[in-house]
Amino acid sequence: MTAPPRDHGGNLDAAIHRYGGSRSDWLDLSTGINPVPYPVGDIPADAWTALPDQAATDRLLRAARHVWSVPKSAGIIIAPGASALIARMPDLIDLAGAHIPGPTYNEHAAAFAKTGHHVNDPDGSGAFADIYVHPNNPDGRLWEAQDLGRRALTIIDESFCDTVPHLSHIDLTREDGIVLLKSFGKFWGLAGLRLGFAIGAPETLDPAIITDSSKKTPGRSLTDLLGPWPVSGPALEIGARALEDHDWAKATRTRLAQDAVRLDALLTGGGAKVAGGTTLFRLYEVDDATTWQHRLAEHHIWSRIFPYSKTWLRLGLPASDRWDQLQAALR
Repeated sequence: MTAPPRDHGGNLDAAIHRYGGSRSDWLDLSTGINPVPYPVGDIPADAWTALPDQAATDRLLRAARHVWSVPKSAGIIIAPGASALIARMPDLIDLAGAHIPGPTYNEHAAAFAKTGHHVNDPDGSGAFADIYVHPNNPDGRLWEAQDLGRRALTIIDESFCDTVPHLSHIDLTREDGIVLLKSFGKFWGLAGLRLGFAIGAPETLDPAIITDSSKKTPGRSLTDLLGPWPVSGPALEIGARALEDHDWAKATRTRLAQDAVRLDALLTGGGAKVAGGTTLFRLYEVDDATTWQHRLAEHHIWSRIFPYSKTWLRLGLPASDRWDQLQAALR
C-alpha cells in the first residue's frame, strides 16, 4: 500500500534554496512551535556522559503525571518525540486499519499505510484504530468525548493541547484501549530535544489491549518497541525542569493568546480570513495560498500550505523581535 506524501512544515532548506538568503534572514512560520522556548539553563555533566538513570526518568514521570493530571491507574511511557510514538501505534496490536477524520496531521495516516493497513476504508473489516488530533492540526478543531470512536484502539493526539489544558481528554486514559499522546517540543518550544509521552492504561501500553467488547488478546509492549534508553539524559533533565515550572507555563499561555490575536489582526488587515487554529498556529482562508506563500517567501518568511486546499495558509507565531519583518511583508 502506498503511503500518503509526508507533507510537513519546517522545510526551510527548500525555501532557502529557492528564494535565497541565509538561515538567519528567514522567519520560519511554517511550524506550530513556540518561538519563545523554555530557558534550558546549565545541564549537569553526567546527563551527557552517563546512560540515563532511573532516578532521572522517575523525576520526569512525576512531573508529567502532575502537570497533566494523569489518573493514578494510567501508565506513562517516555519516547524520543511524539513522532516516534506515532510510528509505533500500528504495531501495538493486530489491526486491519485506521479511521482518521481529516484533514489532519498526516503522519498518522502515513504510519498506518506504511505498515500495510487500510486508512479510512469504508469497506474494511477487522479491528480498526480510531485516531483524533485534539486540537486538530491545521484547523484547531476540538473533539468532544462523546464524538470519539471506541473500536480496537483509540489514539488521541494532544500535541497542541497544552495551550488549552482544561480541555484535555486525560481522564479517558482510565479506560482500556485508549492511548493519549503528548508532545513536549511544541508548547515548550524545544522541538529539537525530541521528547514525547504516551499515556494509557497499563494493559493498553504493556502488553494486552482490548480488541473487541468481549475479550483481550496479547498485544505488543510499547516499551519493548521503543527499546532501552529511548530518551537522552539531557532530555530527561530539561523535560523535568520545564514540566515542573508551572509559572512559566501559565505566563506562556497568556503571551501566546495575545500574540495569536495580534497575528490575526495583521493577516485580516492584509485580506485574509481566520479559518481556525490554536494559539501556537493560525489558519487563514486566502484567495490563493500558493501566491500568498510566494509573496511572503520573497520577504524571507516561510509559511505552510496544504496539498488538499488551494486557499488554506497556516502561520506560526513570530518571535518577539521579528514582527516587523512580517508587518513589512503584508503592507
